[in-house]
Amino acid sequence: MPISIRALLLDVGGVLLTNGWDRNSRKNAAATFGFDYADMDERHHLTYDTYESGKISLDTYLDRIVFYENRGFTRDQFKAFMFSQSQPHPDMIGYCEALKSAHGLKIGVVSNEGRELMEYRIRQFGLGGFVDFFVCSAFVHLRKPDEDIYRLALNMVQTQPQHCAYVDDRPLFVEVAGKLGMRALHHKGLDSTRQSLESLGLSCP
Repeated sequence: MPISIRALLLDVGGVLLTNGWDRNSRKNAAATFGFDYADMDERHHLTYDTYESGKISLDTYLDRIVFYENRGFTRDQFKAFMFSQSQPHPDMIGYCEALKSAHGLKIGVVSNEGRELMEYRIRQFGLGGFVDFFVCSAFVHLRKPDEDIYRLALNMVQTQPQHCAYVDDRPLFVEVAGKLGMRALHHKGLDSTRQSLESLGLSCP
């Protein structure tokens, strides 16, 4: 008899939504606004971890990667472009909502995200309608794959690791969750994740 799953922990980018600000988004920004991508990307890698850890604001991050010199566009225009890169995976969102309803699951998010991007994504795509809590790197000042961010999520969900399923599109993050005892699943798409969760006893009517 499979161990009963009482909680579902989810990544956001690559699972519920598209990635918020990945390499393709940055390349698109450079092409759209007409600045050097390589220079911006080097600056991004030097400071983005600090932003995702909640130690600087989005404005400070943008000062460092884009607005360190005069530009022919405004900060608000650039932010609007950044936010527009986020798109939902509605089938996955609907599936998680149905799982919660069918099984009474607690659902939490464990995500590396900057504060302003995460707050926009929660609000824009209604994630708060079915997610019970958000363990976001910018909120808690911990980033995956730090084991403490997973332990914090387990403390919040108040269940043993073996009763918790974890879904992420990054293999390393899946491995770390699995070593902590969670039923960790590598998300490659809705169909394969559905099959994996069904094998754990989480069928959906």
